[in-house]
Amino acid sequence: MSNPVDSRSDAHRVLILSTTAFTLLFAVWLMLGVLAVPIKKELGLSGVQFTWLAAIAVLSGSLFRLPFGVLADRVGGKRLMVAMLLWTAIPCFLMSRVESFAEAMTLAFLFGIAGNSFSVGIAWNAAWFPRAQQGAALGTFGAGNVGASVTKLFGPKLMLLVPATGALGGLLPGGWRAIPVLYSVLLVAMAVALYLLAPKHDRVPGQGRPLGSMMQPLSQVRVWRFGLYYVVVFGAYVALSMWLPAYYTRVYQVSLATAAFLTAAFIFPASLLRPLGGYLSDKFGGRVVTYFVFVSMTLISLVLCLPSSLLPLPVFFIATLLLGVGMGIGKASVYKYVPEYYPNDVGLVGGLVGTLGALGGFLLPLGFGYSEELFRRPEVCFYLLTGVTVVSLVWLHTTVRSLAGAEQAALRMPAPAE
Repeated sequence: MSNPVDSRSDAHRVLILSTTAFTLLFAVWLMLGVLAVPIKKELGLSGVQFTWLAAIAVLSGSLFRLPFGVLADRVGGKRLMVAMLLWTAIPCFLMSRVESFAEAMTLAFLFGIAGNSFSVGIAWNAAWFPRAQQGAALGTFGAGNVGASVTKLFGPKLMLLVPATGALGGLLPGGWRAIPVLYSVLLVAMAVALYLLAPKHDRVPGQGRPLGSMMQPLSQVRVWRFGLYYVVVFGAYVALSMWLPAYYTRVYQVSLATAAFLTAAFIFPASLLRPLGGYLSDKFGGRVVTYFVFVSMTLISLVLCLPSSLLPLPVFFIATLLLGVGMGIGKASVYKYVPEYYPNDVGLVGGLVGTLGALGGFLLPLGFGYSEELFRRPEVCFYLLTGVTVVSLVWLHTTVRSLAGAEQAALRMPAPAE
């Protein structure tokens, strides 16, 4: 019989290592939020090409979350996370050598696989933590979303520090091309560390289960409703992480370094408050916290819908910061639903919810780009965000009222005869 103390120690090791790996993989997944700006200039990309280049990695990191979640339950999170780190390092390195739009799109799709690490980590941690602690544990793991800010904070500075001719005898190329090379080295190092330090014996809750029985939850509307909720708190977060640097430079005419810093300020609460969201969800329930988040986000999004000429930079910045606070808490509260309703299918259900949320992160930037070209108004992107948030809030409210009605009806039923 395993020692409970050793089991807790192993669980905490899994949490620390998986969160570190996820932070790095998330940084790679969304690195084009900053790098696409100099790439556009160097390769002479059109506005539509720029939008697609920024979005294609997000698509790749969305499409495969369901199969990766199922696979993590069947083969173990450790094995899959190590493989993902090593795989991502290859196209990430090659990204530093691109010379055309087609090459950039292909490699962005390939290193975008990194985004699917979320499903792997969620399934891996859920297998190691008891249900009463899963909200906090999954929230802490999800704080690895802060990796989206790494390139935004350090990328512009590194581009200036590395000479245009490169460094280390040409091993490290100059400008934006240095970033993918550095990331590829870190990915390999992280894979080695995780392999050596994670518990040798992994927990594999889905091992031996028929695939058909694992897929049964997908027929329930509730799972897809959770996915829509996750579009609001995560898909929109990914979209804005990619969209805001260019928005700040175009609308408020700030430098790329300043735009990246302001975007990182949005990313920090949207990522680092996720453990708080997990704690609150463990204490008050995911439904209550999610309800509060959706109401708050609706009000803030309505402010951002005002014409950009009426929103000075400080007001816009504070509004996006508050939006990030809501997203950080909401990402954890929505995922609290998953182990609560589907304790034996966290990899599968969490994978689908993550897929739908991340697909929102792919589709929303495209919607932002095309709608701005159509209406010629930069703030139109926040019309779309408000619409998705309101739909989710109405659906949640309707569900809450329906559940309350069912509970009242059950209380009014006569007690069964003895």
